[in-house]
Amino acid sequence: MGEDKVERREQARAKRLAREIRGFAKKHGGADAVVEHLGQRGARIVLVGKDGAWGDLVAPACATAQAAAETAEVPVHGEFGGELAARLRTGPYEWTRMAGIQVGGRANT
Repeated sequence: MGEDKVERREQARAKRLAREIRGFAKKHGGADAVVEHLGQRGARIVLVGKDGAWGDLVAPACATAQAAAETAEVPVHGEFGGELAARLRTGPYEWTRMAGIQVGGRANT
């Protein structure tokens, strides 16, 4: 596959991800993002809404994830620090899932 074709594909993916990020931000009063490297699998974009809701998306590369967040015009933080963690709101599903993983139980409860 030619370099131009690969670049166009990554740009298209970044645009699709940006639409999803903008939709999340609109639904939750704004959002902040953190891009986390996943190794060969790509990158994870963690979104935290101004209302404390959170979600994530996976991109094929860190550069694609970064471009998507910038295109969506959400602030991108270098790390998942205290400010974002303090805003994050978790529910029963997350607590059940985390507890199951810690005690060796099933994560899909």
